[in-house]
Amino acid sequence: MNRLDIQGIGVSEGIRIAKAYIYKSSVGASGESSPEGNYIPDTSAAVQDELHKLREAKAGCAEQMEKLIEKAKEAVGEEQAGILAGHRKLLDDPAFYPKMEARIREKLETAPRAVAEVVNQVASMFEGMSNDYMKERATDIRDIGGRLLACLSPGQSQGLAGITEPVILVADDLTPSDTVQLDPALVVGFITRTGGATSHTAILARSLGIAAVVGAGDGIDGIEDGDLLVLDGSAGLCIARPEAAEAEQHRLRMQQDLERRQSLEEYTARPAVTADGTRVELAANIGSAAEAEAAVRQGADGVGLFRTEFLFMNATAMPGEEEQFRAYQEAARLMEGRPVIIRTMDIGGDKELPYLQLPKETNPFLGYRAIRVGLVRQELLRTQLRAVLRASAFGAVKVMFPMISGLQEWRQARSILAEVQGELREEGVPFDEKMEVGIMVEIPSTAVLAGLFADEVDFFSIGTNDLVQYTVAADRMNEHVAHLYDYFHPAVLQLIRTVIDASHKAGKWTGMCGSMAGDPLAAPLLLGLGLDEWSMEAGRLSSIKERLEGLDRAECRDLAERILRLDTPQAIRQELEAFCSAKIPC
Repeated sequence: MNRLDIQGIGVSEGIRIAKAYIYKSSVGASGESSPEGNYIPDTSAAVQDELHKLREAKAGCAEQMEKLIEKAKEAVGEEQAGILAGHRKLLDDPAFYPKMEARIREKLETAPRAVAEVVNQVASMFEGMSNDYMKERATDIRDIGGRLLACLSPGQSQGLAGITEPVILVADDLTPSDTVQLDPALVVGFITRTGGATSHTAILARSLGIAAVVGAGDGIDGIEDGDLLVLDGSAGLCIARPEAAEAEQHRLRMQQDLERRQSLEEYTARPAVTADGTRVELAANIGSAAEAEAAVRQGADGVGLFRTEFLFMNATAMPGEEEQFRAYQEAARLMEGRPVIIRTMDIGGDKELPYLQLPKETNPFLGYRAIRVGLVRQELLRTQLRAVLRASAFGAVKVMFPMISGLQEWRQARSILAEVQGELREEGVPFDEKMEVGIMVEIPSTAVLAGLFADEVDFFSIGTNDLVQYTVAADRMNEHVAHLYDYFHPAVLQLIRTVIDASHKAGKWTGMCGSMAGDPLAAPLLLGLGLDEWSMEAGRLSSIKERLEGLDRAECRDLAERILRLDTPQAIRQELEAFCSAKIPC
């Protein structure tokens, strides 16, 4: 058969070469049930018998999940084991399991039928959302639902016992519990028909060191069991049946890639220091308390952005003060005195919460989102601020407000914080009286007024992802205008400089938590502009440390001055590439 190229989304880097193994999960992840035997007689005995079956299956499923969680802790650490722990919690979620019992009582459905219906209803709700992260939560729902169904039919087989040599899995999809059971010595990579970059399966693949391409569509239908595959998780490409010479080229690249990764490991335990001895603070972006542990392992100086919205997005009801407090306190504990910057809930735009019932908007990115929700639904903001303040007694916690567009929003948010602080004092609840309070700079109006803000805030954190799209009026998710979205746009760089200069003039500091902070090509420019704190995905820390090691701050200041006189993103990139090539290979 002829060579076949299949393009997907690369979610876990690395090049792998192995034979294809077509995998069909035996767990009923779709939540479908047999059309026969879907209903029970209308008798109390029949209902109680079916409820008993469901409860026994739930207990068995919980026991399975506990074992998987322990296995995950050994394989990928506490951080990613938290994904499966979230699945386990679904079994006790009032919006999930009780609905199954209700269907048995009210609709006289069998236990498998009730499980299938509830799983499909909840999963379909998530699949209908516009946000990719929320869509991918449907896989988590179907994963635990499939396990519950398997426990109702204990004869079903689970696992990958047929694999005896290194392979690349080819599957319609892999659930997180499928993924965590993969042995990286045997499953060196996988490609799936569906899936996205923010799926839990993708996160686990990165933790396990398994190269992965997801969302490849129907292209995988051209792969047959035993085909030689080249999987490039960095490029999101799978080549089936390559020529011998091409396969050898990729084997060489695979070895070079491995050596490169090994060379970066030495930077994990080292601080970020430039060639002239300047110490640079590098922090990590996290989405859960458990991820703080991975940030420490990767050598982070702190948490520059705790995306608290993921705590809300992974729940089916609004988390209360205690649940939030425990998450923030745990992050502070795991960081062992390092700073933890907690961003208040950034919901809206591309992040939906079904249980909040936010109004549908024509242009949600410019609408009712982030701090705008908190200032209207103040009970949500107050609850979160109480939890953050309480956690501040257990570590170097700071708080920042997102999506601030003017001084009036900042002052209102700061006033609410002051009121909450007063309540806690009256209650005798300890918190850090000197906790720093800052804002995200994501909107051009805030960057332009940075001089005024700097007199009132304790710090700035530049969110380049939104700042770029608002500055150049290009939705970063829109393929038709994606070419306009570039953080090297001269206008974006001028705004960044304005913010940094304003903070320094007022004796304050500026961090950056957008993707630009984790780009090695941007490192000399950001160093030259005087950025104080850089926050990125934990996996990027070593690459940035390596880049900074070859940079001199004075030279980078001169470079920044030259770059700020250039008028196109293309010219700026060329200047940076030339500069980096002269120092170390880009």
